[in-house]
Amino acid sequence: MKCVVIDDEPFALDLIKDYILRTPFLELTAEFNNPFKALDFINREEVDLLFLDINMPELSGMQLIKTLHNPPLVIFTTAYSEFAVESYNYSAVDYLLKPIPYERFLKAVNKAAAIRQPGVTKAAQPARPENPDERACFFIKSGHQQVKIFIDEILYIEAAGNYMSFVTAEKKIMSLLSMKEAMDLLPEGRFVRIHKSFVVAIDKIGAIDRHDVTVAEKKIPIGVTYREHFFRVMGMS
Repeated sequence: MKCVVIDDEPFALDLIKDYILRTPFLELTAEFNNPFKALDFINREEVDLLFLDINMPELSGMQLIKTLHNPPLVIFTTAYSEFAVESYNYSAVDYLLKPIPYERFLKAVNKAAAIRQPGVTKAAQPARPENPDERACFFIKSGHQQVKIFIDEILYIEAAGNYMSFVTAEKKIMSLLSMKEAMDLLPEGRFVRIHKSFVVAIDKIGAIDRHDVTVAEKKIPIGVTYREHFFRVMGMS
């Protein structure tokens, strides 16, 4: 998707640019700190997705959207939470509150991708490489770093308090995420939740018992709540 970023704050502008550049299905087309210059570009060029700061001098993000006859998909960015409700009156895809973590950014662009390509699920979209030779991956924040995780290396993910651990054969990467946020990063059909604290990669399951599965020699319990769904997914119901 071709993206334009409009923000009068240099740090915020650079952050969104960096996030776009590290996301395989996004393309940075232009950046502006002046909304009037951005208007001219948007009216002349093809733009799929607009990252738009709300609180800018002279012309706010919402005022800018009102001037467009055929606006692109819009994700509002702002430091002010009070604009959230009003932003949805402009059919915004999402509303990102600064400072914006990459995980939250990725969730928003997944929504935009699903709208633009209705047949593609939100979870599958970030894993779709533009180059077929590229391996599907995503980034998560772990400590002070953004860590790349290749989807085909994940054995399972495990909840631990407010953190999620992404476990591969080589390492364990912990990130401050909810279970839902973690599952939103995973492609549909390749992972299944089997317990309130565990999601496993289907192709990494070595053995299945009534009460647990074995993944890379680790036994992982099957929760009572998830048992029926899991066995149905595995064609064993």
